[in-house]
Amino acid sequence: MSTPAYTLVRSDRRTLAIQITKDAQVVVRAPRYTPQSTIDHFVASQENWIRQHQQRQVERLATHPPHTDAEIAALRQRAKKELPPLVAYWADRMGVRPTGFHITAARTRFGSCSGKNSLSFSLYLMDYPQEAIEAVVVHELAHIRHKNHSPAFYAEVERYLPDYRRRAKLLKG
Repeated sequence: MSTPAYTLVRSDRRTLAIQITKDAQVVVRAPRYTPQSTIDHFVASQENWIRQHQQRQVERLATHPPHTDAEIAALRQRAKKELPPLVAYWADRMGVRPTGFHITAARTRFGSCSGKNSLSFSLYLMDYPQEAIEAVVVHELAHIRHKNHSPAFYAEVERYLPDYRRRAKLLKG
């Protein structure tokens, strides 16, 4: 077994974990006092998994290169222009009222609804088709009534978007 190159992060955790970053680097997280030999053996035992996931990230980067500053600015402008009327339309149809609206540069979630019913949407949502954008808007507005992902929450979403699950799949990948 060979040991792939990795960055080691030690902390007060109990288990070993491997992470493949967006740029296909390997990060190993380990309990503070785990012997180096144990960590190396663990990484070597996961070599196939590491290579497979690194390859996925390399392919993803090839098909979805990082945005330039100009592209990010354009996405932000488009979000500021297109999302408020979309939120207003669906809020009116659903009979809910958000207390605020924000555009963020979040990369790990497309939208959120705070406990005080303020909505946030990632500018990166604008990279997706209109029907996917609408799915996120309706999803977040439904959180004004249901602060969880219960069956009642999804029933609320699907009441307004019967094809919600198909639309949500457009956001994957």
